[in-house]
Amino acid sequence: MEPLEPGVARLLAHNPSPFTYFGTQTYLVGDDELVVIDPGPELDEHVAAIVEAVDGRNVAAISCTHTHRDHSPASRALQQATGAPIIGCAPLVLESIGPRADASFDKQYVPDRVLADGETIEFDGGKKLTAVATPGHTSNHLCFAFNDALFTGDHVMGWSTTVVVPPDGDMAAYMRSMDLLRQRGDRLYYPAHGPAVTKPAQLVRGMIGHRMQRERQILKLVGQRPRDIPDIVAHAYPGLDQRLVPAAGGSVYAHLLDLQQRGLVEAGEGETWTRIAQPD
Repeated sequence: MEPLEPGVARLLAHNPSPFTYFGTQTYLVGDDELVVIDPGPELDEHVAAIVEAVDGRNVAAISCTHTHRDHSPASRALQQATGAPIIGCAPLVLESIGPRADASFDKQYVPDRVLADGETIEFDGGKKLTAVATPGHTSNHLCFAFNDALFTGDHVMGWSTTVVVPPDGDMAAYMRSMDLLRQRGDRLYYPAHGPAVTKPAQLVRGMIGHRMQRERQILKLVGQRPRDIPDIVAHAYPGLDQRLVPAAGGSVYAHLLDLQQRGLVEAGEGETWTRIAQPD
């Protein structure tokens, strides 16, 4: 267990991958009474490490930001070990396009209480953890605010951009959620993967700009000629690790669906996409 600041500590699950960086980070929030955020994958050694870190203290809640399988499955074993309720995101069992082994949805997740935006968990003598609804990466994604820090799950990570893959991932929702975070003014982000984000406003502005740049790039490519998604990925992501190509294709598809809803592109024959000419 690694203490990060008063009332916040972190444990790292041993599930490294191109999508999880060094692994999923589980956070313990509180002093005498705890909330465990993102208990992680179903790994006995990680659950044992959490129980050891809890060290007999009461666990007020086990809270999951979303239900990809690198985040929520350990909630069940941890609940058995501690008796704590599972309080957080809603259940969701949709599959993404080209699901990856470490992040398809946890179909066995059953929360005792689902938090809506702005609802809180009270614990440890008056401390509060507040749900911040941030759909986009998944429709059920929550961040959790604690004082002036925000636990961002997979919505914002300092080491990588977030994967947004339909049918559940939604680019328009993701951009709205990013704008919400841009307006919040949190001091610090604690993501589920990678280091703490010490300049969150600057990072969020950069990520919004990155997505807008990617959108312009896609519009330019489909404006040149009809293109399918693999063709767009090949031109938009030169030299990409082949293990990440399906995820890139999913994000491109999410952009295309958003652009289609805004009347800027249309789907054509052979799974190609074309830019719609705009009036002067």
